Amino acid sequence: MKKLLLLPLLFLLVYTHSFGQNYPQILSMKERAEVIDDLLKDKVQNVLPGLMERTGIDMWVVVSREYNEDPVIKTLLPATWHAARRRTILVMHNLGNGKVETLAVARYDVGEMFKRAWDPESEPDQWKRLAEVIEERDPEKIGINISEIWGHADGLVVTDHEEMKAAIGEEYANRLVSAEKLAVGWLETRTQKEMQIYPQIVRIAHDIIAEGFSDKVIQPGVTTTEDVVWWYREKIRELKLITWFHPSVSIQRADPESFDHLRTFDSRPGENVIIPGDLLHVDFGIKYLRLNTDTQQHAYVLRPGETEVPEYLRKAFENGNRVQDIFTNNFREGRTGNEVLKMSREQAIEEGLKPSIYTHPLGYHGHAAGTTLGMWDAQDGVPGDGDYPLHLNTAYSIELNAATYIEEWGKEIRIMLEEDAFFDETGVWYIDGRQREIMTVPRVPAKQ
Repeated sequence: MKKLLLLPLLFLLVYTHSFGQNYPQILSMKERAEVIDDLLKDKVQNVLPGLMERTGIDMWVVVSREYNEDPVIKTLLPATWHAARRRTILVMHNLGNGKVETLAVARYDVGEMFKRAWDPESEPDQWKRLAEVIEERDPEKIGINISEIWGHADGLVVTDHEEMKAAIGEEYANRLVSAEKLAVGWLETRTQKEMQIYPQIVRIAHDIIAEGFSDKVIQPGVTTTEDVVWWYREKIRELKLITWFHPSVSIQRADPESFDHLRTFDSRPGENVIIPGDLLHVDFGIKYLRLNTDTQQHAYVLRPGETEVPEYLRKAFENGNRVQDIFTNNFREGRTGNEVLKMSREQAIEEGLKPSIYTHPLGYHGHAAGTTLGMWDAQDGVPGDGDYPLHLNTAYSIELNAATYIEEWGKEIRIMLEEDAFFDETGVWYIDGRQREIMTVPRVPAKQ
């Protein structure tokens, strides 16, 4: 783990025995709110000014109406706000010298960071007040959230866009520009404080996966993949957490069925009974303290008399780890996702591997804004977000698979891996490590 400044309240994130499993402690709702608000304040003060300078935006205006929220505004609201109120307008004005003025053209302060800049009693027209705020500061470039590439950065709805242009007048309407690179930068950049917290969030996800892939949950010959899926959903709720997608559990085994992406992730059988000799796969993610995880791991169900994973599966898994290494070693600041994808696939294929790479940014969203590095059905590159360059201090789900022919099963299998990682000046490092060996069901005690 990197050397970072300590975060207030981080002492609360300690190991404890809870819910019958040694999970890291889950904070109370009050404690979570304090952490979330502290992270937001730190990011607005220490990251936003640099992003505005980098993208050349003098003023950033984020507009949302209640329950039709811009994806960005949800990351700017205090922890106690679950949605915008009526119409909420946030204004961020770059003052230079590392300072940003933050205002709320709204009926209320929006948390500690955005102070109310509108009094409806003296000026009933909210749009007119926004026009005054803009005129008083006279910015050259006014960023608004419109984007053809990223849905995350396209949150300004048509009605608000049209009313805003009419209210601020032609001169300032002509200064409106897409804030997509600023919005993406805000969403993708992880702070020092966030990266102190993230490892424990990922560890919680790893611990839940491990318990689900154990004989505490699985009875071979009885338990189905759907039983395990719903156990994961119940465990998440038991721990007072939420997920951002429904988990999936799938099986590869010594049968004639060939691997198929859609079947694995979408159209798999609902009542597939787990039996000895199965290679299990899970796709799982949680959301905690506004940060998401996205993980895929494997477990093997031991046959009677077996005490370890068969050598042919271990070698297949090593191929998956090797593709991970090739891929992450090609991350460089400024390289596009499509460039990294191409060079990684070429290198892996030269080594005799059969890779498929479909990695995405991670953070406030599970499938987050930033550089896309392949999709499972777009291995030649992804137009738009695949052309976006890598920036430092960004997180990714390193998602890929390696295909290996298993003679003992008479078919090709896929080792499908996904682990959460961080990219900084030292390269790519896994936020809470990565799976290096296939888990067994049941676990076998280590040899003494």
